[in-house]
Parts: sequence; structure tokens; C-alpha cells
Amino acid sequence: MGFFDRLANVWKGFLSLWISDIENKNPEAVYESAIEERIKKHRELKKAVSGIVFLRNKTQAELEAKEKELAEIQVQIPVAVEEGEDEAALVLIERRDALVASIAGLQGELEKVSAQAEDAKEGLVAFQAEIEKLRREKEEMLAKRANAEARIQIRETLDGLSTDADIKALDNVRESIHKLQAEADVSTEIGADSLDAKLKKIKSKAANATAKNELEEMKKQMAAKKAAAAEAAAVKKTM
Repeated sequence: MGFFDRLANVWKGFLSLWISDIENKNPEAVYESAIEERIKKHRELKKAVSGIVFLRNKTQAELEAKEKELAEIQVQIPVAVEEGEDEAALVLIERRDALVASIAGLQGELEKVSAQAEDAKEGLVAFQAEIEKLRREKEEMLAKRANAEARIQIRETLDGLSTDADIKALDNVRESIHKLQAEADVSTEIGADSLDAKLKKIKSKAANATAKNELEEMKKQMAAKKAAAAEAAAVKKTM
């Protein structure tokens, strides 16, 4: 191997590594390129399939036309014979035989082209399914990559933190929470012994006593009414 051949191989190696590095750093672009390439081939395949379908439809139309013509000739031949038109009858018979042969050929060709069209359509559908599969794979793989990168970043962040610093920070937070809780307890305790609290307590008791007195008065009035009604009833009865 000559110097330039070896140099070319080295350059190809560097180029391959460079491309691989770019691909690894841009997986989405690689997937998009692969998907776009398949879409392009799908369009080409669809065009080819349309050609086969067109040929099938054309053959079908030609076969139907000849079958229709044959049916008409089959009706015309007896008429020509009855009319004594032997020459016309012979021409019709020859045309009939030619049509029968042509129809047989077209039927064989149609079966062949129809089978090709069905195979081509199945291939087209399968190719489309492959494109959709590749799209799903792209989303799944990019999600896995993002997840892995996030986990690595979190791990690197955690590894970069000092354990002592974490413990100290937690202790400071716990202490501040305990102090805040003690401050709230003091406020509650002071509030229970304050003048406002005592006044509220007295007001509540007074309101309760007033309500009780009103209730007792209502009971007395109701009892007096019942007694008066009973007495009135008794007097009326004696009369």
C-alpha cells in the first residue's frame, strides 16, 4: 500500500469518526434524515404502484368492452343467418372467435396484473407502517436520551455537593422551624392570659347568663298561661 493510499485511509477514518460524533450529538437530525429518506422512497414506490393500478384498470376496461362487443355479436349472428346474410354471418363469426381469443388473453393478463397490484399495494402499506414505526422509535429513543441525560446531570450535581454542607443546611432549617414554632406557642400562651382574652371570656359568660334568664322567664310565662287556661276551664265546667 502506497503512502497516498494509507493517507486516504487515515482521512476516511477521521472523517468516519467525525461523522459518528456529529450523529451521536444530533440523534434527532439522524432520525429525521432517515425518515425523510423513507418518505422519498415511499413516494417513488407509490408512483410505481399507481402505474400498475393504472395498467390493471386499463386492462379491466378493455376486457369489459370486448365482453360487451362479444355479447352483441352473439346476438347478431343468428339474425344474420336467419336473414340469409351468409357473408355477414361469416364476418361476425370470425370477429366472435377473435374476441373470444382476445378476451381469454386479457383475462390472463388481468389476473397477473391484479396480483401484481395487490402485492404492490401491500408493500406500500407495509412501507408506510415502517415509516410510522421509525417515527415512534424516534420519539421513544429521544425520550430515553433526555431521561438519561437528566439522570446523569442530577447525579453529577449530587456528587458535586458536600455531605457536610447538606447536613449543616438541614440542621439550620430544622432549627429555624423549631424557633418559629416556639414563637407561635409563646404568642398563643400570651394571648390566653391577655386582658382582651379575659374580657371576651366575661362577655361570653354574661351572654350565656342573659340567655338562661330569658329562657327561665319564658318558661314561667308559659306555665302561667297554662295555669290560667286550666283555671278558666274549671270555672266554666262548674257553671
